[in-house]
Amino acid sequence: MDRIDGMKTLLATVDGGSLSAASRQLGMPLATVSRKVADLESHLRAQILIRTSRKLMLTEVGEGYVQACRRILDDIDAAERAAASEYQVPRGHLTLAASVMFGQVHVEPVLLEFLRAYPEITARLALSDSIVNILDDHIDAAIRVGALPDSAMVAQRLGETGWITCASPAYLDQRGIPQSPADLPAHQCILFEGHSSAQWSGEVWRFGSGKHRISVPIQPRLRVNTASAALSAAIAGAGIVRLLRYQAVKAVKAGELQIILPRFEPDPVPVHLVHTGGPILPLKLRAFLDFAAPRLRASLNG
Repeated sequence: MDRIDGMKTLLATVDGGSLSAASRQLGMPLATVSRKVADLESHLRAQILIRTSRKLMLTEVGEGYVQACRRILDDIDAAERAAASEYQVPRGHLTLAASVMFGQVHVEPVLLEFLRAYPEITARLALSDSIVNILDDHIDAAIRVGALPDSAMVAQRLGETGWITCASPAYLDQRGIPQSPADLPAHQCILFEGHSSAQWSGEVWRFGSGKHRISVPIQPRLRVNTASAALSAAIAGAGIVRLLRYQAVKAVKAGELQIILPRFEPDPVPVHLVHTGGPILPLKLRAFLDFAAPRLRASLNG
């Protein structure tokens, strides 16, 4: 059995969603596709796929095996390109991920500059306020704001960003300025549901750190799932919002929002550029990391 060929067939099946889709993609008889997947399962002595009349699903063993197959085939592809001297000039396609506002403010300008410098590279910038899975979504590199969980990812620290609590001057003129976090339950608050942080837990905002940590229940008048929506609602006077500094600093400088409770804010959170690493890093990714990291640091800390 050719295990590499079997892995390629398995990935085509998983990515296509069916054996017949893999058959069409590979130009291979359906029976051959089915046999190759079955041979892998026989070799592993474990079921990889659950076949139903409507769709294919991965078993728990299959999910781990498919991720390993992707890494193995990527490493083989990288090694072959390196051996063939195809990596002398950075080329190929990059997929990057970031939260919406961080991507717009910091990543996109750097990426456009990078593409001008490397004309043989194309790129996709995936912006989402939800955490993406780098392996499952085939992301080459991503920006992570906040403490990183333990993982095998390679991380470059870019800097840090802090929290700010703010509201429009019109709202504060009408409702008064909170003097401490304990005043917040009496105010209208805008809840950005996209945050995943130690400073958030449902309808609780956390302030301070260590022995001075305070947990404050809030009463959301409005819930939104993007930082830009939370920002625009606060500017319109809908209530008090809590955002990361880079998300609101422009509106604060323009006088559209006023910072409140600054002495109660927790410690800043780190910002990292992360990727899966590997024994042979593709030149396109290495070029981006070398190019982008110092520029993102300057943009974030400027």
